Amino acid sequence: MTSAPTIPDITLNNGVAIPQLGFGVFQIDPKDTEAAVLAALETGYRHIDTAEMYGNEKEVGRALRASGLDRSDVFVTSKLNNGYHAYGDALAAFSRSLGDLAMEYLDLFLVHWPMPAVGDYTETWRAMEEIYRSGRVKAIGVSNFQIGHLDRLFQETSVVPAVNQIEVHPYLAQDELRAFGADHGIATEAWSPIAQGKVLDNAVIKAIATRVERTPAQVTLRWHIQRGDIVFPKSVTRSRVEENIRLFDFELTRDDMAQITALDRGERIGPDPDTFNWVP
Repeated sequence: MTSAPTIPDITLNNGVAIPQLGFGVFQIDPKDTEAAVLAALETGYRHIDTAEMYGNEKEVGRALRASGLDRSDVFVTSKLNNGYHAYGDALAAFSRSLGDLAMEYLDLFLVHWPMPAVGDYTETWRAMEEIYRSGRVKAIGVSNFQIGHLDRLFQETSVVPAVNQIEVHPYLAQDELRAFGADHGIATEAWSPIAQGKVLDNAVIKAIATRVERTPAQVTLRWHIQRGDIVFPKSVTRSRVEENIRLFDFELTRDDMAQITALDRGERIGPDPDTFNWVP
């Protein structure tokens, strides 16, 4: 492989810099996680996205230590599991994640789901604010929050989330929610950026990929990058890990971008945040 590309940073609303492209470990079996993360770090990724719910935080931490990289060189995100929304439970869960990762601090910690029928997410957010004030995390944010959820946080709490990690892909462009976030200084992170592969056979994306001599996955991820989304595709196949990082030596035209955005049909791969209340 050629030398790793320079991945641009996005500056969050508190001045913290996050690499715009990262490596996600959702649905990677714990026994495969250490090798997958180590391969990503060797390839040039410096941003890893995990969660307590994924069950592989320990392996992420082991990979980082095995890489020989300084902790400060890698941006690490984890997320609060759904069963720990009460104030004290959230504080304990954060400490548990730090322990499993064997790290002294996290770069970003997110509320994984709003869980509107399970608990009061404003209480959860106050715990997140306390964690942030403690200095053990550089930034805090949310995941899968809708406009109504965010509005309530603005009215009842004091720290604006740095990030909202939401499902975004060409079949669910999320333009309204992304714009709302941008208006309030909240960066958008896109999970399931290729819709679990569903967009890769789309004729529009395939035609663009043929013209620019890239894969459909690279074209879709480049669409996210040019929109300003933070993305973290995952794979346990090293060739795909290497393919996914090669996004910064080509550009899509304005027409390409418009054609891909026009594929939006409001189709979710994951649950609806307004009704999802599952606790593991």
